[in-house]
Amino acid sequence: MGLQTYLTAGPKEARAWTIKQGWSAPQAAGVIHTDFQRGFIKAEIVSFDDLVATGSMSEAKAKGKVRMEGKDYVMQDGDVVEFRFNV
Repeated sequence: MGLQTYLTAGPKEARAWTIKQGWSAPQAAGVIHTDFQRGFIKAEIVSFDDLVATGSMSEAKAKGKVRMEGKDYVMQDGDVVEFRFNV
């Protein structure tokens, strides 16, 4: 089918988003809202496995597991993402 899933999480909600394999970070952001794609700056990304192993996003950051990726980043199945954008 050529599909994969990425995740977003906040204090109130965690959600899985389905995208096509090979999509860039801005394309994935556009699934949430077109403004996210249009104003894309960067994406903070951690793998799901690394997030579970560290227990929280703040611990993942402290242990260097979170990466900042730009417009050319190709999304991977299981990425946990926080998009940075400005419109």
